[in-house]
Amino acid sequence: MSNTSPSTAAGSPAAAPAVTWADPARQTAFEAWLQGLAGPEGLDPATLRPASADASFRRYFRLDSPGADAPTRIVMDAPPAQEDCRPFVQVASLLGRGGLNAPQVRAWDEAQGFMLLGDLGDRTYLAELQSLDLASPDGLRRADGLYRDAIDALVRLQGLDAQGGLPAYDRERMQREMALFPDWYIARHHRVELDERERSGLERCLERILDVCTAQPVALVHRDFHSRNLMLPTAGAQGPGILDFQDAVIGPVTYDLVSLLRDAYIEWDESIQIDWAARYWERARKAGVPVQPDFGSFWRDFEWMGLQRHLKVLGIFARLYHRDGKDGYLADLPRVWRYAHHVAMRYSVLTPLARLLEKLENVQARDGFTF
Repeated sequence: MSNTSPSTAAGSPAAAPAVTWADPARQTAFEAWLQGLAGPEGLDPATLRPASADASFRRYFRLDSPGADAPTRIVMDAPPAQEDCRPFVQVASLLGRGGLNAPQVRAWDEAQGFMLLGDLGDRTYLAELQSLDLASPDGLRRADGLYRDAIDALVRLQGLDAQGGLPAYDRERMQREMALFPDWYIARHHRVELDERERSGLERCLERILDVCTAQPVALVHRDFHSRNLMLPTAGAQGPGILDFQDAVIGPVTYDLVSLLRDAYIEWDESIQIDWAARYWERARKAGVPVQPDFGSFWRDFEWMGLQRHLKVLGIFARLYHRDGKDGYLADLPRVWRYAHHVAMRYSVLTPLARLLEKLENVQARDGFTF
């Protein structure tokens, strides 16, 4: 899971930290490429500064154009040995043609892994939400407006025809992702070895989760449609800016809504989640998005899809820490655990998973399923 928000650390060129390079040869190639674009694109290379942190090998920079009202631009540095930018370019074009607010690819050196992009601004949904008093009516109204805009954008995104052009988010891929949970969260993060009963119970639960998720209708899936990858729209833009879409697939229709409403970085009461989910479901049905005709069935799909995602995320966040030395995601683990445990407690067939989650976090076992 990446946090590709090339607008989350913006600042004035004078105040921003200097751009550093571990590879002098790559720095030389980058500076030559950027200088070649400076004239045609109206850029000022001297204003280059970091624009985000990322969980992948990609780096983002921001730079100015001469003139007080000239737009800023984003530059991506994505070493080809580690990052394939072709999916990013493909999906950016697809979203742009569909009228969604995605960054325009203005120049791309595929061989070297350098890209010039339009700038979607410097304010993420998450930053805006964290600035609000969500206990006040005004704060909740503002948050509700943001989520309504995001839901409208999601319905438009899911209406795009991408069949045949994107990989399938199939059972094998979901299973491979969920394997991160036992490998990294259980074995590495908690250093727990499961006994035979626990192992077989977990395997049965994971198979049931896959059965429900793979039976769902499919649509275009962004895969990280959440508050860190949605930007407040800049002047004249329609809808939130959409980032980090390079891993888009064709997969279960509830996946992106779960990413949005059960976000790893901000938590909402379930009553609010249901209200937004019902709004999405009504709009999706009217737009011809293939959701379940009954909201109760749709909500069950939503919950089980979320469980698949949250087990994967527990594994990813643990791996980012133990393998990559990135501890910034550890603070979000309890929230993701709560999401997973909430669903595992709600459905009786998932009781073995609920008990295992409780054991890992030393939480007292209790019954709580409703189905």
